Amino acid sequence: MSAPVLRRALMAASLLAAGAASAIRRAAAQGAAPGAAPGAAPGAMPSATPAAPAPAEPLIVRKQVFEAGEYRTRGGGTVPNARIGYQTAGTLNAAGDNAVLIAHFFSANSHAFGRYAPGGPAGYWDDIVGPGKAIDTNRFFVVSSDTLVNLNINDGNSTNPGTTSTGPATIDPKTGRPFGMNYPVVSMRDFIEVQKLLLDSLGVKRLALVAGPSMGSLQAIEWACAYPEMVERVMPAVCTGEFDAFLMGWMEIWEVPIRTDPNWRGGDYYGQGREAPTRGLAEALKIVTLQARDRGSLTQFGRRPIDGQDPARRMGDSFAVEKFLDDAATARAKTADANAFLYLTRANQLFLNEYPDTASALARSRASWLVLPAVGDRIFPVTYGRELAEAVRKAGRPVTLVELEGGLGHLEGVAGMAKADRAIRTFLGT
Repeated sequence: MSAPVLRRALMAASLLAAGAASAIRRAAAQGAAPGAAPGAAPGAMPSATPAAPAPAEPLIVRKQVFEAGEYRTRGGGTVPNARIGYQTAGTLNAAGDNAVLIAHFFSANSHAFGRYAPGGPAGYWDDIVGPGKAIDTNRFFVVSSDTLVNLNINDGNSTNPGTTSTGPATIDPKTGRPFGMNYPVVSMRDFIEVQKLLLDSLGVKRLALVAGPSMGSLQAIEWACAYPEMVERVMPAVCTGEFDAFLMGWMEIWEVPIRTDPNWRGGDYYGQGREAPTRGLAEALKIVTLQARDRGSLTQFGRRPIDGQDPARRMGDSFAVEKFLDDAATARAKTADANAFLYLTRANQLFLNEYPDTASALARSRASWLVLPAVGDRIFPVTYGRELAEAVRKAGRPVTLVELEGGLGHLEGVAGMAKADRAIRTFLGT
């Protein structure tokens, strides 16, 4: 794996990726062998190919803040001061119907495309979003937003304006203290309801496409079911149509290191003189980091020990891959919030929770679908994506299935999206 791609994975912790577009295209050039779902629309793409060369001038975007005001959650709670950050590119047409919404994955934020400054890091889907790219900002008005309870509350720096999100670390105006675990439970549906308020404020009437990887795919699917008259196309990547007991169980495993960290204190760790459960959060992120990968993404570590150490002689010594996981997770934990992690896992568990089952939810959709699972995915194994495509077909909607191949596992849905360039262009009629 090239150094830029490795840097993307380091930033990911759970699903994160960022880095040079050229490096991703080199990884994509290793090839893919996607197939079409049973009953896919005629003319379904038989294969995926690398993206066309990126434009010479980078797309510069600006982080903005949307004030949603008081928001009533689907579960009956109240967020008195809901705020999310967002970014846009392109121009909304007079009809308000050329909009695209990109929803982000578990550990990401609104920085899906472009750069905040020349030479700054690119957004996680920059390979496929921008002028002349598969999701062409010369044609579409593209919006990407932070979610509520976003993980990244301390990520701002000189090259990144940072995440804006209301969550457990937000001050409760009634008490003057952070909400902590008194913040209301939010679901995937709540994420899209706040996005809907944002889109309304921007004048968006219809979505030509709603798309996203991983947790972003869950939001995209939720959109197609909640607002079928508004969504023309859906593109869930590294996805599932059902959060079943197996996946719910994994969420509980992700949470355990946080809940067992003595510094967590039942979520009440924001007070002066108290330490955050950083160690527990780092261990949780380590689990997710490894699960988000396939075997091929770690081959460079082999079985070699850390330089100067000998695990065969000393129990305190470690292997290089262990140091990689520790370093990646520890760095990630410094910019994140443990309580937000727990709220995000719950939001994932509440995916499509307002419908009796997946079939009932998908029966509402009027959209065309492009489903992009990854063959080596260990978070949402490829069978989940195949089952989603089949459920969409049974719901009577046009669907194409393109499977992303490569060694990155779940991260193919972020760092490997250039492989689906032709499929996306065909899907969008470009």
